[in-house]
Amino acid sequence: MKKLFNVSRILILVVTTLLFSSCHDRTSRSNTSLTGWSAKDKAAGGFSSNKSYKGQVAPPGMVLIEGGAFTMGHVQDDVLFDWNTTPVKQQVRSFYLDESEVTNAEYLFYLEWMEKVFPPSEESYKNIYQSAVPDTLVWRDVLGSNELLTENYLRHPAYQDYPVVGVSWIQANQYCKWRSDRVNEKILIDKGILNNIFKSDSLEVKGQNHFSTDTYLVNPTLLFNGDSTIYKKGLPSNTKRKKGEPKPARRSFTGRHVKVSDGILSPKFRLPTEAEWEYAAKAVIENREYNNIRGRKKYAWDGRYTRNKSKKYTGDQLANFKQGKGDYSGIPGWSNDGADITIQVKSYDPNAFGLYDMSGNVAEWVADVYRPIIDNDANDFNYFRGNIFTKKMINAEGKVVMVDDASIEYDTLDNGKIVPKTLPGNIKYITISDRDAYMRNNYEKGYNIDSKDGDFASTKYYAKDEDELETKPRMYNSPIKPRVIGESGYIMQQYDTKNRTTLISNKTRVYKGGSWKDREYWLDPSQRRYLPEYMATNYIGFRCATDRLGPMTYKRRKPTTTKIRD
Repeated sequence: MKKLFNVSRILILVVTTLLFSSCHDRTSRSNTSLTGWSAKDKAAGGFSSNKSYKGQVAPPGMVLIEGGAFTMGHVQDDVLFDWNTTPVKQQVRSFYLDESEVTNAEYLFYLEWMEKVFPPSEESYKNIYQSAVPDTLVWRDVLGSNELLTENYLRHPAYQDYPVVGVSWIQANQYCKWRSDRVNEKILIDKGILNNIFKSDSLEVKGQNHFSTDTYLVNPTLLFNGDSTIYKKGLPSNTKRKKGEPKPARRSFTGRHVKVSDGILSPKFRLPTEAEWEYAAKAVIENREYNNIRGRKKYAWDGRYTRNKSKKYTGDQLANFKQGKGDYSGIPGWSNDGADITIQVKSYDPNAFGLYDMSGNVAEWVADVYRPIIDNDANDFNYFRGNIFTKKMINAEGKVVMVDDASIEYDTLDNGKIVPKTLPGNIKYITISDRDAYMRNNYEKGYNIDSKDGDFASTKYYAKDEDELETKPRMYNSPIKPRVIGESGYIMQQYDTKNRTTLISNKTRVYKGGSWKDREYWLDPSQRRYLPEYMATNYIGFRCATDRLGPMTYKRRKPTTTKIRD
């Protein structure tokens, strides 16, 4: 009898616990925030969270590179003894990367857009279009017969799927910015929010009148001088129309504009950092061998040799590179890499991440400013050298400044080319001031390109007052281009005649990977070289990257609950 009584007590206790937990769960589900406000209440107030967000979608032509730790700069050979590839352990965040280099066809689409929006026939726009055109003369050689390539490589359909070359770092960077706007423009058109402005009879896409993501997010009415016909409809608004308030006109914009919090727009495209590029090229996800994790992988593929080991393709080269003196393709019909110059992208198998031509074909620009040492003592998380922290420019009226057709500013590069500082229709950014960085514990200034390696604090005069010195000391004695304005109004073509000891400066950018013109040595993803950001060659191309938002991978971890015992 006593045993039956104890069982009854246990059953009553279990039922009571279940009822209490059920009530508690219902309360928790209804009060979905830390303030106790329910999702319904928050929506009524106009500040509801986005519950419909399904996660980031991979941008067109890109693959997800899951982040992780790897050994950066661990080369197999250092025959040049540059000592610029010291192995350092780095953590890289997840990101998206183009599966292949940007091709001539893709870049020509960019040029066609630039020519339509900024017609070079008009005096005010001629320098804008020309600043984007690749240097086709990079194919010339004083002792070579390559004139055919200067006339055909960029525009002939036979080369449309070949990687674009003759593009400087500055041009590649501008392409990434342009691509950001075109991708988001297409997203809004597909969502039915933005009309296809290129098919409109009443609108002219020209000059400042084009879509810009930054301008749209800051103030959509700045686009096309506030013409609302560019918009089809907005997202559902949380605020209801008040009683007695007239209905909007049939062709007027209804709803609200897209915000960052909606999760619809794509993050900005950019060049990959050096750490990201090397991590993606090595593809250490391929296996878990000790040497691989430690960074001892020599090529983008798994193996220590450049020839295919499979039975069907035994002896064929796995990449496009210079095989020896006077040998760019191999013997005809045997052991041939298929190309004497560049080759169509995706001609070889991808690496473990699904990326093509990370070793060979063309070398590629990355975002970093070159320095001989990667300082992981200063930072071992998503390393990048080249930060210039900026902010939106605010005018005297307290409004964000947009560059219009009447306020275009140009800059003259060291090689004499004229480039716009900011394209018309975009928001103007300026470097943050010392006041903006005052009392911050993570940065002290806006210009950080030479931080800890080239700035005043890293010179032997670090203990002195910089303002008291007659000349500002430089850690790297690189050439300084004389910037003397001639009678024509342009900078005169002069050279620095002083004795210089290095080419390293704040304008030298890193490029990675071997090319059709390089020997096998440069196929190692850890090898690094540099070139001034305004120069171009016939063996350097580029591909774009963008950030992964949210979890590192598509595989979501299920939340775990921990039971606490009394």
